[in-house]
Amino acid sequence: MSGQPLLVVEGLKKHFPVRRGFLFERTRDWVRAVDDVSFEIHEGETLGLVGESGSGKSTTGYCAIRLLEATAGRIFFEGKDITRLRGESLRRMRREMQIVFQDPYASLNPRMTVGDIVAEPLIVHSIGTRKSRAATVRELLNIVGFDPSYVNRYPHEFSGGQRQRIGIARALAVNPRLIVCDEPVSALDVSIQAQILNLLKDLQRDFGLSYLFIAHDLAVVRTMSDRIAVMNKGKIVETGPAAEVYTDPKDDYTKALLAAVPVPDPRRMRERKRKRHELRHALAEPV
Repeated sequence: MSGQPLLVVEGLKKHFPVRRGFLFERTRDWVRAVDDVSFEIHEGETLGLVGESGSGKSTTGYCAIRLLEATAGRIFFEGKDITRLRGESLRRMRREMQIVFQDPYASLNPRMTVGDIVAEPLIVHSIGTRKSRAATVRELLNIVGFDPSYVNRYPHEFSGGQRQRIGIARALAVNPRLIVCDEPVSALDVSIQAQILNLLKDLQRDFGLSYLFIAHDLAVVRTMSDRIAVMNKGKIVETGPAAEVYTDPKDDYTKALLAAVPVPDPRRMRERKRKRHELRHALAEPV
């Protein structure tokens, strides 16, 4: 793609201390959750970040939009270094970068109504009047396919797919340019996943959104992504166009992930299982 990238992440690291001793006061070691990761996302593009659980992909997403403070590295948004923004400057930047969380059951405050949940970003950023915010909330709920008349109901009254639509509406409230989708369909029934993925695609087309789409399901990532970055043990081991990564993977770890994707053919599954064992052995990992 041409032009300046919307988001550039350079040398990102996030290390968590492992504490021991009385009251866990001593740092004995460090968990390198993200270890020197670099990538970029262009305007209107979806970068799929894929890997097994514990590979560091969600931590990478949180650090990229400053929900977690990185141990090292630099983050540029529209060419501006946002790594050390604080206070009002950081708050203004957050209007441009939002997130849709993995668990629609845990990410919505059960004590708030649907209307209050979606309106909260507008209030935090002092956008509009009380009347205009109410109108915006109803419009946002309508955009994501949720009944606007439910604004006074509570999250526990809805299914997982409906809750995720509420979360997406909340992310859209401040008109962001980049949204981190942290495994947005992994907690949903398969029958609902396609609806949410199609919604995200429609919103990207209609609003020119860019996505960092995090998932462990390669089939989902391929459906959503223009490019794919594969993570293993805190590092990106392969990056490329989605079709190329699928048809001609270069890294053994990527090949192992692809071999684990289920197919509706017992013979092909047995062959994939054999290849997966061989690749696991080659990677010196337990099967």
